[in-house]
Amino acid sequence: MAMAEKTLKDAFYETLKDVYYAEKKSVQALKKSARAAQAPELKSAFTTHAEESATQVERLVQVFESIEKTARGKTCEAMQGLTSEMEEDLEDFGGTEASDDVLIGCAQAIEHYEIARYGTLKSWAQKLGYTEAAELLGQTLDEEKRTDTLLTQLAGGGAVAADAAPAPRARKK
Repeated sequence: MAMAEKTLKDAFYETLKDVYYAEKKSVQALKKSARAAQAPELKSAFTTHAEESATQVERLVQVFESIEKTARGKTCEAMQGLTSEMEEDLEDFGGTEASDDVLIGCAQAIEHYEIARYGTLKSWAQKLGYTEAAELLGQTLDEEKRTDTLLTQLAGGGAVAADAAPAPRARKK
């Protein structure tokens, strides 16, 4: 029996399921990071982004609905690896002078993964004519980029620019 040829629509859906799982896992990691962070600004950044990420999960449900698919995740090996690495680093560096810097490094690895995935999904959505999905994914991509910028500023010990702060939670449509 011949297998049906896989399409970009199939790749989009499979990657969307992967990101859905990853974003849920990210919320858990951010909450744990907020508890472990020592600097008040970093605790705040993690807490705010955890809330923002919960909204991003809701937005992903909207993306699934826009392409008439059921929202469901599939195990994201990359996110499992990144969060496992964070757990190990927390064991090794938690409570030390390097703790916050190590947490920022772990968080940025997660953000960079998400930026790559959301950028790809947005491009594919545009190519497939999924206008609503592309718009929703673009909103999340922008939020992830702002969070990465904020983390970079916190890592450098500099003042956080107002436009780098995570945006207020978007209202669900």
